Amino acid sequence: MKKILIANRGEIALRIIKTCKKMNIKTVAVYSEADQELPYVKEADAAKLIGPPPVAQSYLHIDRLLEIASEESVDAIHPGYGLLSENAEFAERVEEKGLIFIGPSSSVMRKMGDKIEARKTMMEAGVPVVPGYESEDMTLEEAFREAQKIGYPVMLKASSGGGGVGMVLCEDEQALNQHFEPTIKRSQAYFGSGKLFIEKYIPNARHIEVQIFGNAQGEVFHLFERNCSIQRRNQKVIEESPSPSLTGPAKDKLYHLAVQAAEAVGYKNAGTIECIMDIDENPYFLEMNTRLQVEHPVTEEVTGFDLVEWQIKTAFNEALPVKSQEDIQSSGHSIEFRIYAEDPKTFYPSPGTLKEVKFPEGDGIRVDIGYEEQNKVTPYYDPMIAKFIVTADSRQSCIQAARQAFDKVTIEGVKTNISLHKLVLDSAEFMDGKYHTQTLMKIKGE
Repeated sequence: MKKILIANRGEIALRIIKTCKKMNIKTVAVYSEADQELPYVKEADAAKLIGPPPVAQSYLHIDRLLEIASEESVDAIHPGYGLLSENAEFAERVEEKGLIFIGPSSSVMRKMGDKIEARKTMMEAGVPVVPGYESEDMTLEEAFREAQKIGYPVMLKASSGGGGVGMVLCEDEQALNQHFEPTIKRSQAYFGSGKLFIEKYIPNARHIEVQIFGNAQGEVFHLFERNCSIQRRNQKVIEESPSPSLTGPAKDKLYHLAVQAAEAVGYKNAGTIECIMDIDENPYFLEMNTRLQVEHPVTEEVTGFDLVEWQIKTAFNEALPVKSQEDIQSSGHSIEFRIYAEDPKTFYPSPGTLKEVKFPEGDGIRVDIGYEEQNKVTPYYDPMIAKFIVTADSRQSCIQAARQAFDKVTIEGVKTNISLHKLVLDSAEFMDGKYHTQTLMKIKGE
């Protein structure tokens, strides 16, 4: 465990470098022509140009990544999140090269990365899933028939994709007809597969996920839950742990479901079981993210554990600092705010040069940022500038601390969604903790 290649960029690359330095592990970063001035390139022990700005010619270029890994004689590759982090072919090729992929095995990734396959696997394991329909090559007529059986509204989803890009809400047959072919084409363009499936849309649902971890000895632990229901266009904006307005029995049910799901596939390393919970607190398996999540800092803050360190130790078959579930405790409350370079009203990206960037410091404040002043936020990648994490003894104290902290944040040169975060923090819906996946649109008055 001497040297790791980080197959990613920006904030998550810096995050991994931080832990590697703590563990005395050398790091190799890769960067596109658009990213050569970013902080992570300077912080790594070595940095290699991987290609032009478009991801297909740089960060998704598997051959080039493996070529750099060979040139630098690395022991392992950490994929971060996004990009190739859930690409089973990449994991398999890393394994074939005799290198360690810091994540689950390629076989598990392949099984859980295909959402249709994941649904089948979970149903066979007795894990509740959202009512739906899946087929290998769904036709429009088939979709009409099955959506009628399920009952509108339904969600049309890409089997191989995630986030808002891979799903669309269909209120009726006309909407399903309108979105069917475009969703196939979008899925093929973004995820390399046009395979779709349909799920029942659950109104006023809460999006709650459980951080799980499979150690090198074959045991699976949970590290409690995160509420990710504040979303725009089906993409998360604010995450918090623990989840408010959730009863003890409901949490226990969630934890059991998550561990059961992970054990069903022999899961090893960090993963997340994402669930939809209805108004009666019934959880349904949504998907499994076979990687580290963007929102992992809130879990680190309430448990005190370094999940990247756990990932690396597990990948190299080293023991974790916990021996049983009882060794993992949650304390306090933590909220993560994703700060994007985007118009807070339209959510359109706002690329540009960061002329001034200032965040407050102090106890309970954590800033995971991928940029510094005079860096450019380019249109080639996700426009997230930073993750602003606030932690306190209680949720009420955490919200109050976040309000005060945001008054000390300055970002000039691009539009940001900071005003949107302030709007959410001041809303009655967020304060009472009973929000759901449509709450953000309600707060915005849409």
